[in-house]
Amino acid sequence: MTVRDSPLANLRRTVARHSLIRPGDKVLVAWSGGPDSTALLHLLLELRAEIPFEIAAAHFNHRLRPAADADAAFVRREAARLGIPCLTARRDVRAFARARKLNLEEAARTLRYEFLRKAAARAGASKIATGHTLDDQAETVLIRLLRGSGPRGLSGIHPTVEGTIIRPLLGLSRREILAYGRRNKLAFRRDETNADLRYVRNRVRLRLMPYLERNFGPGLASSLGRTAEILRDEDGLLETFAARTYARLAGKPKQGESAREGGPGRREGAALDARRLAGLPAALARRCVRQFLRDLKGDLRKIGFEDVEAVRGLKDGETVTLPDGLIVRRKGDRLASPDRPSPPAAYLYLWDGRGRLPIPAAGAVFSGRRFGSATRGRPAYDDGALAFCDLEALAFPLVVRTRRDGDRYRPCGAPGRKKLKEILRAKRVPAGERSALPVFCSGDEIVWAPGLPVAEKFKVTARTTRVFMIRKSGLPRPPAAKGAA
Repeated sequence: MTVRDSPLANLRRTVARHSLIRPGDKVLVAWSGGPDSTALLHLLLELRAEIPFEIAAAHFNHRLRPAADADAAFVRREAARLGIPCLTARRDVRAFARARKLNLEEAARTLRYEFLRKAAARAGASKIATGHTLDDQAETVLIRLLRGSGPRGLSGIHPTVEGTIIRPLLGLSRREILAYGRRNKLAFRRDETNADLRYVRNRVRLRLMPYLERNFGPGLASSLGRTAEILRDEDGLLETFAARTYARLAGKPKQGESAREGGPGRREGAALDARRLAGLPAALARRCVRQFLRDLKGDLRKIGFEDVEAVRGLKDGETVTLPDGLIVRRKGDRLASPDRPSPPAAYLYLWDGRGRLPIPAAGAVFSGRRFGSATRGRPAYDDGALAFCDLEALAFPLVVRTRRDGDRYRPCGAPGRKKLKEILRAKRVPAGERSALPVFCSGDEIVWAPGLPVAEKFKVTARTTRVFMIRKSGLPRPPAAKGAA
């Protein structure tokens, strides 16, 4: 292998091409202990000699395998040997999957990325690096092709997501990574479930990919990776065009304009012009319907091609029931969800941070607590129920209000400011819940909203001397009437 084609040179090109790491970044490596993530960590340590950035590691124990605890111990031991900070956590993925009615793979991914984002915030990391390889990319494209995915699905694994999650190994094959590990005598753990043919990905990896390479020529992973890249670029262009079309069909204000808050023109994506939708080319109409359903539902989980076509084909007076109980009805030229509750009235409270703050519209009560910077005695961290802030950075009274159009803030660990609405959508918060969500502000600046990270400006750091904690709990139930059964 030439120096030009070395794993480090390949990773360096991927990082530069997609601007994955910049000088001064702190990168949190998602380290399972397997060969891919172990190679990723060591390649980033090599790259650090060329680009000044910091590295930390994080390991999530899914508790799905007998060797899971040994994997976690291996990662902690190796991190200590390398002098790298390492954050770890463990969750019962099976119990979570049962409670949320998810399959194991989906439940594991949800909990893993939730942990990684919180770990990045705790470590002060601006990037989360995962060990996805060229082979992972090829397998993903094949799996989605077999399921009948469109261009977005076939665009595969993206090199970066939201500017935070990065995949520097997407240009390297698994064979190259294993060879790199052998040359550098890297120790790693093996996941015995990777040989379990009950999983679709393993059947694709161990049976379909080798069969195709034997019978149709080598280099399949590279070809599929190139296809994914082409489709990713074209899908991005089409989606930009579709977003503009959708905004017109949904009656949303044009860029630079804003509907009067609470006024009759405010639609929040709840309705779609069916007549104009029918006049669009099918490819564009499908994208508009997908955006419409995302606005109504908060995400597109379980929404398939047939669901989109059913919405497109609705006649006046017809109704269709979609996954998770979402109902869409056509009345005249208007597509809407009749079961969607009206948004609650806007509210605004001034809170000095003392005592309890009930917010009936949000179905919650909030309380504040002040203490020193020491972590002893603090409850377990949870974005949905707790926020820890630098007390000295806050200006009291805090303003607690409903979300407004155009709200932006910089979440802890994020590279820049983002629209609050887009963050809530990425977090899969249903559209019907976003209107009542309380937003805590210090002056005009957003501090926190339940379920989201604290703002970068108000986070607790090593220099924090006093901490302010906001805790969310449910509203107390009214007392039962005397004599009630």
